Amino acid sequence: MFSKVSWVYFTNKLFARGPRGESSRHAKRAFQKQGSFFSLSKTVMVLVFVFLFLPLIVVVAKSFNDNRGVEWTEFSLRWYRELLFNSETLWISVKNSLIVALVSSILATLLGTFAAIGVSWFRFRGKNLIHGMIFLPMVLPEVILGTSLLLFFTAINIEGGLFTITVAHVTFNLPFVFLMVMARLDEFDYSIVEASRDLGATEFQSMFRVILPSISPGIISGFLMAVTMSLEDYVITYLVSGKGSTTLPLYVFSTIRYGVSPVLNAFSFVLILATVFVVLALRKFLKMIAAAK
Repeated sequence: MFSKVSWVYFTNKLFARGPRGESSRHAKRAFQKQGSFFSLSKTVMVLVFVFLFLPLIVVVAKSFNDNRGVEWTEFSLRWYRELLFNSETLWISVKNSLIVALVSSILATLLGTFAAIGVSWFRFRGKNLIHGMIFLPMVLPEVILGTSLLLFFTAINIEGGLFTITVAHVTFNLPFVFLMVMARLDEFDYSIVEASRDLGATEFQSMFRVILPSISPGIISGFLMAVTMSLEDYVITYLVSGKGSTTLPLYVFSTIRYGVSPVLNAFSFVLILATVFVVLALRKFLKMIAAAK
C-alpha cells in the first residue's frame, strides 16, 4: 500500500501543473518563514517519516549482519554473496514478475488509454454504465476478483500460469490507467483538435499527433502505476497462478513462513537502490523532455 501511495504522490508531483512564477515562490518562502521551528505539522511529519523508513533501515542493517538471528555479530557481505551465487529460485521469480509486470502494464495502458478517450470523446448508449463498470475491479476485494478470475479460467479449461496471471493483472490495472488518463482529458483543450482538423488533419492524425502527446503525462503515470501494482500483487496472483509461474511476491511469502531469510534482507536493499535509481533517472529524463519543449 505504501508503494502505491508513494508512487501516486511522485507522479502527481512530477506532472503537476501549477504556478511557477517568481511571485508564487516568494509567497511560498514568506509562508514558510512564518512558522516556528517546532510545530505540530513538523512533528507529525517527522513521526510519519520515522514510521515509514525505520523498518527499511532495520532491514538494510540486518542485511550486513553475519549472524542469521537478531543479535549483531560483525559486518559481512555473506548474504549478498548468497544472493548473487546461490539464489536461482529467487531470480527466476524476479524474471517472472518483470515479464508479467511489463506485458500486463503495456496492455492495460493501451486498453485504458483508448477506453478513456472513447468514453470522453464519443457519445453512445450505455456510456454511463460502461464508465461505472470499468471501476468495478478497483473497488472489489482482491479475494473476490481473484476467485472470479479463477472460476472463469477453470470454466474455459485454461491452466494457471504466466498467461492467466498476466490477464488478471491487466484486469485490475486497467481502471487505474483509465482514471489517470481521464484526469488529463478533463483538462484537455478540445479546440486544439478542432484546429488540427481545420488544418486538414485526419481523425487518425489528430489522435496520434495531437491528443496522445497532450495526455502523455497521464499515460506515463498510468503505466508506471500499473507496473508498481503488478510487481507487488499477491492475493490475485496466488489464486490464478500455476506450476512454474512463481512471481516475486509468491516466493517471498512462501519463504517467510519459515522465518525471514537474511538473503531477502539483502535483496530488499538491492531493490531499494534500484527503485531510487529508476525514479531519479526517470525524473531527470522527463525534465529534459520538458526543457526541450
